[in-house]
Amino acid sequence: MTFNNIRIESVDPGVRIVTIAREKVLNCLNSETLSELRDALGELARDESVRVVVLTGAGEKAFIAGADIAEMKDKSAGEGTGFAQLGHEVSKLLELMPKPTIAAVNGFALGGGTEMAIACDFIVASDVAVFGQPEVGLGIIPGFGATLRLAKFVGFPMAKELIFSGRRVKAAEAQAMGLVNHVYPAAEFRTKVLELAQQISQQSRTAVSKAKELMNEFSEVVGLNYKLDAEAQAFGRMFGSHDQREGMTAFVEKRKPTFQGLTR
Repeated sequence: MTFNNIRIESVDPGVRIVTIAREKVLNCLNSETLSELRDALGELARDESVRVVVLTGAGEKAFIAGADIAEMKDKSAGEGTGFAQLGHEVSKLLELMPKPTIAAVNGFALGGGTEMAIACDFIVASDVAVFGQPEVGLGIIPGFGATLRLAKFVGFPMAKELIFSGRRVKAAEAQAMGLVNHVYPAAEFRTKVLELAQQISQQSRTAVSKAKELMNEFSEVVGLNYKLDAEAQAFGRMFGSHDQREGMTAFVEKRKPTFQGLTR
């Protein structure tokens, strides 16, 4: 398959690295990139030679610095809902495919970046990684699953704090709160991620797949479609509001927004 915004690399007979390759815009997610991720992950999920999928970002600054605000800011409510649903298609593939998925967070993982990371089975971070859900500062809510998944990692009170405040969390704090499994220096990050991926790939594919299936079932991951759809609908309804227009326009214009708390 040929892509404009992502790369797929085979490092080991069973390991594939999927890299979001929009380095100039810190690997932000636009509709085209999400569509490419959906298609690529769907293919990897069906490929019996693939045992482990690693998701990462190009360059040294960002994993995924969020959704593409320039594309999002003028969306209607319906378009906003559709954008969230596309993000959910990608995140559900990461979460539910029968192969383990590792988020290799090498820099900024903000908004949709954190949401794609927490859709993976677990996260390994570089010591320069930064996480956060800054959507409220844009006049919207998280739309790619954070209202449901973040609490699985950090608990409901901390998930609420992070979503309500929009504050950023560095790698060491993220590990301390349970968001991240391992933190490694940037110089050895790729090597450590691949060592772990290869260790997993050498195990029984059938056993690992069944373990993932059961753990997802026991943690109620399976059956979240209704709740994710409710999030997408709520996300979409934020579009066209004063605060959404003001928040995203201010972001693009690099100024502080003036929120009014008005729905229209």
